[in-house]
Amino acid sequence: MAKVEGDDGKEPMNEQAVANIYGAMRTEINQIYSKITELEMEVSEHSLVINAIQPLDPSRRCYRMIGGVLVERTIKEVSPAVQRNKEGIEEVIARLNEALEKKKKEMVEFEAKYKIRIRKNDSEMKDESGKKEGNAQGVLVGPAGANE
Repeated sequence: MAKVEGDDGKEPMNEQAVANIYGAMRTEINQIYSKITELEMEVSEHSLVINAIQPLDPSRRCYRMIGGVLVERTIKEVSPAVQRNKEGIEEVIARLNEALEKKKKEMVEFEAKYKIRIRKNDSEMKDESGKKEGNAQGVLVGPAGANE
């Protein structure tokens, strides 16, 4: 993708090259979306652990997986580490969201530059015209309070 912007101002792009670059951009955006979703699930798991161990006695034994090894610690030792990990993951999610917005902007500019429009297949158009308003297939809803 870097070669698109840095080709000495030339426009040597044919339709196939533009389509390939556009496809790569879409793939990259989808990968970022997937990674963000995966990390949000990890934050949710960390929150569940934090909420589960918070009311317990700090001297109580607990087990933590570190690099594939299960180690025995106390809640007092584990709780701050889990909290730090959660905060670190949230920072990574924020950076990925920034990168995602940047990539979306690049893609919109690329679409405008090369006048790209997405065509829908005939079967998709038929499906769209026959949809009911109450149809909610394929909708994923996160757990309540996941954005804490």
